[in-house]
Amino acid sequence: MNSEELAWKIRKHSIDMVHESHASHIGAALSAADILAVLYAEVMNINPENPDSDDRDRFVMSKGHAGVAVYSVLAEMVFFPVEWLSTYYQNGSNLSGHISHKNVPGVEISTGSLGHGCVMACGMAMAAKSADKRHHVYTLVGDGECNEGSVWEMAMIASRFKLDNFTVIVDRNGMQAMGYCEDIMPTSPMASKWESFGWSVTEVEDGNNHEQLRRAFAISSTGKPKCIIANTVKGKGISFMENNLLWHYRDPQGEFYEKAIKELEACRP
Repeated sequence: MNSEELAWKIRKHSIDMVHESHASHIGAALSAADILAVLYAEVMNINPENPDSDDRDRFVMSKGHAGVAVYSVLAEMVFFPVEWLSTYYQNGSNLSGHISHKNVPGVEISTGSLGHGCVMACGMAMAAKSADKRHHVYTLVGDGECNEGSVWEMAMIASRFKLDNFTVIVDRNGMQAMGYCEDIMPTSPMASKWESFGWSVTEVEDGNNHEQLRRAFAISSTGKPKCIIANTVKGKGISFMENNLLWHYRDPQGEFYEKAIKELEACRP
């Protein structure tokens, strides 16, 4: 399946899962859907039939609250049955609200505490580099998550050890739980910050555009860790959720759910 179709399915599954479970964070999942689709459909070396293969590329969802998007892409890539998605956030389910690796093929590590996932991903890249392994490690962080000091400690470490087998993607949707990132704790200019830490930086003007994402992932960064700053739209794909802070925590019910599904069906690839 191509990345555009995969992104659509991620959005559809994510909305269904949050609707059924009365969970949160649909806006954060929708902004990341295109990044995940391009990564899994076209960039990463993965093998759903052998999810623990030693030469696999690793992905860590550092903004673990958007776990529905990762569960959705893994189900569509046949790491586990799509039917599992209907159990999301239910008693006894393996699919917890913040993403968990326990009994979930394809999830490398449980995340949720902001700033922790990218640090663990950095450790994975360091271990691979020291053992002369050829796989690549990717992690997706939120721009609000970049308020955490551990993110910048990780940035220093990755640069110090020249981890060119490591890519950080910043899902820069401009919003966090309680407001706009630039109002709460400004991180601009984002690109020059990462560059000053010794990273190779590519900024994607439209981080929901698959062709722009493909070009960004294709850029090499020999001798340096790589940062892709993807300027996305929170709630992307559902008109009334886009750039609307309410949908960080609100779950779509009633007419909101019906309208979201209708909009998705109208733009199916």
